Amino acid sequence: MADEAVQAVVRQILAVVPAGCSWLLPETAEDGSVTDFQIAATGGETHDIYGRGMSRLGARLSQLYPSIVGGHLWQIYLDVLRTGEPDEMGEFRYEEKRSGIVAHSLFAVSVHRVLGGLLVWWQRLDEDRRRWEITELLGSLGWAEHDLTTGASQWSPGMYRIFEHDPALGPMSRAEQAAALLPADRGLSEAAWQTMDSGSASDVTVRFRTGPVVKHLRILSDVVSDASGTPLKINAVVQDVTARENSRSAIQRLSDRLHTREMTALAEHRLAGQLQNLIQPVPAAPFPLPGLEVMAGYLPAESAARVGGDWYHAQELPGGRAILAVGDVAGHGMGAASGMAHLRFALLAWLSIGIDGPSELLAHLNRLCLQLRITGTAVVAVFDPASGELGWARAGHAPPLIARGGATVPLDLPAGLLLGAEEDTTYPVRTSRLTGDDLVLLYTDGLVERRTPGDPPLLTEVTGLVEAASAEVDDQTVARLASRLNRPSPDDDTCTLTVRVV
Repeated sequence: MADEAVQAVVRQILAVVPAGCSWLLPETAEDGSVTDFQIAATGGETHDIYGRGMSRLGARLSQLYPSIVGGHLWQIYLDVLRTGEPDEMGEFRYEEKRSGIVAHSLFAVSVHRVLGGLLVWWQRLDEDRRRWEITELLGSLGWAEHDLTTGASQWSPGMYRIFEHDPALGPMSRAEQAAALLPADRGLSEAAWQTMDSGSASDVTVRFRTGPVVKHLRILSDVVSDASGTPLKINAVVQDVTARENSRSAIQRLSDRLHTREMTALAEHRLAGQLQNLIQPVPAAPFPLPGLEVMAGYLPAESAARVGGDWYHAQELPGGRAILAVGDVAGHGMGAASGMAHLRFALLAWLSIGIDGPSELLAHLNRLCLQLRITGTAVVAVFDPASGELGWARAGHAPPLIARGGATVPLDLPAGLLLGAEEDTTYPVRTSRLTGDDLVLLYTDGLVERRTPGDPPLLTEVTGLVEAASAEVDDQTVARLASRLNRPSPDDDTCTLTVRVV
């Protein structure tokens, strides 16, 4: 047995070794046969399956691990001690029946005769393999190693799973892999080889056919060379990224469709805006009509997909009267804008031949909507400055707001179905008497309605603005009030006629 000085040196050396190792000294019987082994030194940074470290010093194997006595590993210990030839056991399975201890453990063990004893190196395999197998499974990963000298290949379980290849057949040959590669991606494969030839790692995503399925595989590979630069082997990590690539393709296709739709909506929005400007240009400042000061406002919806059919009209009539009208064709897009154009031009035509009563005009507009198969709302008002009377009628539209001296004058709401609903619909006229500095607001629903759930109606706020403006009226009131009402809706066009009686 090694003397105490040698044991002390070996203990100091192994104490700083970060691997699993032990130095075992044999205990013999009177006939020289080995009866047991004593742990004379052990690695200071490793523990056995029981969590024991340096506390094992001086203990016997039969005491610490009784199940190995007489087994295969025990016989290896005896043979190495007798012959001096090192040996190893690639898979040593250790079983434990005590609770709180891993029942089945797997180790790789190598044994060398050193200084009259055995230097035993061991590595835990089961936990490392389990972690790697789980990592491969969760990450759809596999690794491969190809020896360029011998032509032998080694695959991890993940590789067999990715290629759906029977492990009993061993790794696929280079020819089999090349045959499974899609022809369109062979250029990428060649580029990967050229990259490795230059000494750099290659990272490519190529497609392989496994049975009826095409898989996208990301392959990260590099070449290991000797001191002279001669390639020895290729290491590769492979990941199945088919799901990611399919998702990316679907997302890209969806993105392309959304982009096309967005561009189409933007183009339609611009075209409808141009149509609006051509049909009903909006003056930048208030303009006079008999007995009135008027300012028109038109704002398209903020959403490009919701171009509407709002319209307005204001002009002088024969006899020193003025007509005011706003309307909204149902729907969005070019169809609504086209319907708006039909209604406004028809209104101009009827006015040109002397049809100017609110009830008659709405009846004609209703019949036109039935012919065009569209629906919409409108309000038409005629003001006579000689009498101060405002006669107005509505077709499913909100009534005008009339404010005087800081208060809104209540208006009776006349009946009137929306345009295009029924053929024999009548539109009764209501009459209100206006005085100097009264304010009148005609508007479409984009001013007061929001489609977002939970958003409160804006009619109360708009009414408050009109009332406040009517408290002190001057020459700038119409322009100020119109600017305060100039707020675009995210969902609908907004059309307004802000009017002061002068």
